[in-house]
Amino acid sequence: MKSECSESLSQVRVVSPEVARENRAWVRDLSSGGDRRELASRRLYEFLQRAARAEVGRRAARLRLVGPELDDIAHQAAADALLAICGKVETFRGDCKFTTWAYKFVIFDVAAKVNRHFWQRADVAFDDEDWERLPARVGIEPESHAESRDLMDAVHRAVDEKLTAKQRMVFVAMVLKGMPTDVLADQLGATHNAIYKMMFDARRKLRTALVDAGYLPEQQIA
Repeated sequence: MKSECSESLSQVRVVSPEVARENRAWVRDLSSGGDRRELASRRLYEFLQRAARAEVGRRAARLRLVGPELDDIAHQAAADALLAICGKVETFRGDCKFTTWAYKFVIFDVAAKVNRHFWQRADVAFDDEDWERLPARVGIEPESHAESRDLMDAVHRAVDEKLTAKQRMVFVAMVLKGMPTDVLADQLGATHNAIYKMMFDARRKLRTALVDAGYLPEQQIA
């Protein structure tokens, strides 16, 4: 019993007195009305927007977010996170810095908005750089530049002609865009197993098509 109590106590997070005071101030100000709430909301929004910009910037290159699109997603994520935090501020337990707790809200909102943005643009054509990377990402390395161009064209045709619309969407999202499985499953309303199955079937179809076209030996079908 003594060891169980000690273990339970050791798992309780204790913040410093300074952090505890700061946490109480955030909760008090955001729970109040008038100018105090307005000032606290403005300070928190500035923090959330900086965090949102950093997170969107981290994802921007992979998803081709630039300029106004990037700014708009960061602004929307910060605004929505602020509303959510103000609505749940009284549930904050104080076992970490308030801003650390708030940070999780804005990161979640950025992820949701970036992924929604991706699906809205899922029909955008991919450029040569995308397709040039694709053979290596499915485990095929051409021996020359000319072979690389032929192989890229063959993979492109196979993706367009052999995959179903859903298989193509999953394959492009995960292989070309690097979208995590859990995020993709959530966006499609599918289980992880369903996503893995679609990826397995898509890869198998592509490899079969490349074997038939003479780009892979038959034993490489998996």
